[in-house]
Amino acid sequence: MSTIFSIGLSGLNAAQNALNTTSNNISNVYTPGYNRELTILGQSRADAGVQVNAIQRQFNQFVANQLNSSISASSALKTYESQISQIDNLLADRDAGLAPLLQNFFSSLEDLAGAPSDPSARQGLLGTANTLSAQFRAFDSYLQDMQEGVNGQIKDEVTQINNMTEQLATLNREIALARARSGEAPNSLLNQRDQLVAELSERMDIRLEIQDGKSYNVSLPNGQPLVSGTNHYRLEAMDAPNDPQRTVLGYRDSGGSLVALSESTIKGGTLGGLMTFRAETLDKTQNQIGQLAVSLTVGFNEQHRLGQDLDGNQGGDFFSIGQPRAYSFPRNTSDAEVTAASFDATNIDKLRATDYTVRFGEPGDPPQVIRKDNGQAVPADEISWEDNVLSFGGITLTFSGPPDSGDRYEVQPVRRVAANLEAEIADLDKIAAGSFVSATSDMIAGQVRAESGALGGLEAGERYAITLDSAGALTFGSAVGQEMPATVLVDGEERTVNADGTISGDPLTAGATLTVDGVSFKVKLPSAAQGEFTLDLSIAASGTGDNRNALALQNLQSKSLVGGRASLNQAYAGMVSDVGNRTNIVKVNLDARQGLTDQLKAVQQSESGVNLDEEAANLIRFQQFYMANARVIDTASTVFDTILGLRN
Repeated sequence: MSTIFSIGLSGLNAAQNALNTTSNNISNVYTPGYNRELTILGQSRADAGVQVNAIQRQFNQFVANQLNSSISASSALKTYESQISQIDNLLADRDAGLAPLLQNFFSSLEDLAGAPSDPSARQGLLGTANTLSAQFRAFDSYLQDMQEGVNGQIKDEVTQINNMTEQLATLNREIALARARSGEAPNSLLNQRDQLVAELSERMDIRLEIQDGKSYNVSLPNGQPLVSGTNHYRLEAMDAPNDPQRTVLGYRDSGGSLVALSESTIKGGTLGGLMTFRAETLDKTQNQIGQLAVSLTVGFNEQHRLGQDLDGNQGGDFFSIGQPRAYSFPRNTSDAEVTAASFDATNIDKLRATDYTVRFGEPGDPPQVIRKDNGQAVPADEISWEDNVLSFGGITLTFSGPPDSGDRYEVQPVRRVAANLEAEIADLDKIAAGSFVSATSDMIAGQVRAESGALGGLEAGERYAITLDSAGALTFGSAVGQEMPATVLVDGEERTVNADGTISGDPLTAGATLTVDGVSFKVKLPSAAQGEFTLDLSIAASGTGDNRNALALQNLQSKSLVGGRASLNQAYAGMVSDVGNRTNIVKVNLDARQGLTDQLKAVQQSESGVNLDEEAANLIRFQQFYMANARVIDTASTVFDTILGLRN
């Protein structure tokens, strides 16, 4: 009789466990990270009755790893798409964008050319110039706010990641203790740990290793550990060594020093999406806006200085703008710092929308300059290093002293220059609509440039009479009314003008830059058949109706001012198109990745998710199981009572 009771009791116990498991599944159907459990039954070792072998958690590690990886990629793309859409909407706005303001600015120049002395036309030009410069500053401010927002979000993400890694290490410890006590880890702790890994994957891409099939070890893609058993290692948000305005990830090395991680280390998750967006789009857009502002400023100022205002004076700078920025690396061994930075108007066509890393080698050798947008080195023939002055890419940097071998500097030529773009002229009479420098000749192969105060030694009626022959010999005339300068510059090299009007040094070559009294232009050599070119360089006769420089300023709209390759409108349209295309690519990739993530979630739920219909059926099944075993016990009790009654 005891056997029947034992069988019935084992069945009741099994049914009770199965009902508890089913009830637990139903109650946690909406609990994030919960994995469905099954009661695994087996025959009792006593060969009579049933026993509960395990409460098995339905979890597939392979599917979970695939899903976490896909979630990490989806989260990165979702963050990227959220950020880049803001820039796309800003640039493409037909009312708030730069395109209509550039058009209005050059239209006001057209009005000025039609009536060069009209105060309303001059006021209209100043109004559109102020509006355009204000919009450049607004764009820069908006993009800089995004930079600071990214810095803040990175700090928040690092705080959350550190909390999660600490919790993971704690769960590893609790799970190990539970295994030591009962031989099995509680499923609830395992669910919490796997859910933490999933949430961590949503914030950054990680590498998960399971040690001895029990403890979780988590590391960054480069192998830097975050969780090792019961130990966790914190990340820190820190200023980039090469740019104090930029927040990056850092970790403590074995010596306790804070070391910055490469920004390319993290690609997935919200954190990776922020860093990828900043590196690929935000930095590039800021640089392109800056390049556009510099090209407008330098090109317009150069032409304006070739003009004459209503007071008969040479035109001054119409716009002012910020200057390039440079930062020394903290591990530099010398004290050499960049003390001055400026734009090189002569080589402004070399200006590019990118940052640079400058590395110094052996003393006397020119430094190596690396573009950060494509990793390519600037050709050596485009770099000038002399007397602690470095020139390349349309900028000039002055160092306080000679850097040591191995010293590095981060150079941002155009990143924040638009923040200081201003229209400098407030006096209507100072707009130089007339021509100041009279220089028209086949000798001139490039745009004429004039420094402030150019031709200051000449007076009305005086001029430089210059002759250039096919051999490159340059000669100044000395007839009545013709002046002869003491020196000239050829490609920046000072040359003496001899008494006979010839210049010292080697003959000029085609494309050489000649500078006479602050007026510069590239020369073109005549052919042997042409014999020689002549040029009269003088102060132009101008009046209130002179619109020659206004027309030249208006023609800048179609000139290739930006990088020597595109006009202002073309460059801006290219920037809008680039951001729009990148936005579309990110959205398409997000849709594709989200589809894969949804599929993996479906696979994971099919195995680990709770199905209420199935659990409801199990409730009925295990209830019948329970009632049947209760009936076995009841039957055993009846038989036992009957046997006892026989004795009476």
